[in-house]
Amino acid sequence: MQAYTALLRNYQELNSNTINELQKEDEQPSPLEFMRHVARNRPFVGRGAARAWPAVRKWNIAYLKQRMAGRKVNIAVTPLGNADAPIEWIHDGGVVSKGGGGGGGGGGGYIFVQPSETIQPFSAFVDGLMNGMREGEPVAYAQSQNDNLRNEYLCLFPDVMSGIDWARIALQREPEAINLWIGTEKSTTALHKDNYENIYVQIIGQKHFVLLPPIEGPCVNETVMPQGVYEQVMGEGGQNVWNIKKLDQAEPIPVAIWDPDNPGQRASKYSALSCPLRVTLNPGDMLYLPSTWYHKVTQTCGPEGICVAVNYWLESPGHSYVQH
Repeated sequence: MQAYTALLRNYQELNSNTINELQKEDEQPSPLEFMRHVARNRPFVGRGAARAWPAVRKWNIAYLKQRMAGRKVNIAVTPLGNADAPIEWIHDGGVVSKGGGGGGGGGGGYIFVQPSETIQPFSAFVDGLMNGMREGEPVAYAQSQNDNLRNEYLCLFPDVMSGIDWARIALQREPEAINLWIGTEKSTTALHKDNYENIYVQIIGQKHFVLLPPIEGPCVNETVMPQGVYEQVMGEGGQNVWNIKKLDQAEPIPVAIWDPDNPGQRASKYSALSCPLRVTLNPGDMLYLPSTWYHKVTQTCGPEGICVAVNYWLESPGHSYVQH
């Protein structure tokens, strides 16, 4: 523990506990400047860097519904807005329930839960978000993460950039995926990491990021757990209730169970050493989130009751992360 503590403290002394912001409003980095951030494996924010995008200037509910008229989309549905997240569970015969929610005495622990998915008209999905979804109703989120902006949302694609030029030139790669995210403050993203360089652009509302560098991996208390998926089943009174179906064919995966916003819970012996970085993106802001950085995301809606963002995933160049 002493060796890791010394290593982490040294890293934290050499690197700021705030996220670097480009010096000028609306500024975008050159490919060389971007590559310096990639080489150091450090994030940055460009305030207003996407302000001139048609999406930032034009998108509102009326416009989105008009462009998406007659189209159906894939929607993630969860009871609490906690898709792709670890929860405590009780296991009984292939079906699991949230800890304390029944399920018998068949064992327990943590399980990584994916959302239920449904196909519905885009207009109905957005109307539900705008109306705030009544208390107790499932939480809906457009978060398919499968290059959806170049597929099911293709009619909106001309309003964003087909690529981020300075990232494409620096990494010599086109985006692996370009994703659209539409939801409300009821949807949250648990602490996790991705193996892609991520350029995140806020369109409507705000996104609030909590970021941890890869060196803080021992702080997040990664725990190997099975995978499951939310499903609605018929309860004793004939009403629909939420259960979790364990995916027996899916390999167990390591998942962070420590939450930097609740530091006293699920902590490892190193969690107290963590120094999370925090940043809020406003419409038109752009965040570079390096590969393998842990991040947790919450959101605040815009005036019409929705939050919209776009992200670009690019394959990591496989560089070694050297700090200077």
